[in-house]
Amino acid sequence: MKKNNTTDIELLSKKTFWTRLKSEKHLQIMALLGVIWMIIFNYAPMYGILVAFKKNYRITMPLFSLEFLKSEWAAYGGFAHFIKFFKDDEFWNIMGNTLGISLLKLLINFPLPIVFALMLNEIKNEKFKKAVQTITYMPHFLSWVVLGGILTTWMGETGLLNELLIKLNIIHDGIAFLAYPKYFWGIVIASDLWKELGWSAIIYLAAISGIDQEMYEAARVDGASRWKQIWTITLPSIMPTITILFILAVGGLMNSNFDQIFVLQNPLNAQRSNVIDIYTYHTAMRSMRYSFASAIGLFKSVLAFILLFIANQITKRMNDTSLF
Repeated sequence: MKKNNTTDIELLSKKTFWTRLKSEKHLQIMALLGVIWMIIFNYAPMYGILVAFKKNYRITMPLFSLEFLKSEWAAYGGFAHFIKFFKDDEFWNIMGNTLGISLLKLLINFPLPIVFALMLNEIKNEKFKKAVQTITYMPHFLSWVVLGGILTTWMGETGLLNELLIKLNIIHDGIAFLAYPKYFWGIVIASDLWKELGWSAIIYLAAISGIDQEMYEAARVDGASRWKQIWTITLPSIMPTITILFILAVGGLMNSNFDQIFVLQNPLNAQRSNVIDIYTYHTAMRSMRYSFASAIGLFKSVLAFILLFIANQITKRMNDTSLF
């Protein structure tokens, strides 16, 4: 009897599943299209990882061919390109520049949009608030090619920045800032903040707008100041959003914004601007060493995943918020 009941429950469960699937067919088709897109553009290209383990891949060699599959593997079990990169004279300089720029962006450019969103939220004059939002959002919509040209002009010896500094008696002669490696990291951090500050604050403003206003009313009744309300209500309420974005930011530490650095780099500042993305680009597009460049890219991806996993585990233990 018990066996029959179990069988009936299983049949009912299957029937319910297929009935629900049929009733949601339009939603399922939409979801299926997304899955197909992900398979084609996210998972199928992962087959190209094999290039990193081949001795010398040629761009004329089709990936999905017997010629590619039968081509010679790299030495040391396919890891020759990885070993060569680790022994490269530029390895530590590249890693130092990549992590140095990314960590500074994380320490400076990650919290400032949060502070900016909190400040915007406290503005009561709607016209002024919208004006500030519009002005700060605008640079995001300009490409780094355009902004790179603007910054190169501004920071030339006779550029706007030098004229301003001379008039303020901070310097006496013009400085070609992009010609000096010591200024490069500061320029990258400041220009990235200028471009993305307003845009990055949008998600925090959206999170703040979803906070129950009754909490603020209760706090005001209790005599809480505006600063106290921010500290005890606003920040704790948006902390899950901050945590998720922080995890993603840590996972992106190996990305130093290729577009930005590519347009600002020149031979004079190469010592501080040669990051892993730029090195990979030069290796692949100039030296035509595709297998070696693929190995560098794979190394970067693996390291980024490790950083993402560590950040996820730490935040999960600290405030029970995580990606997975």
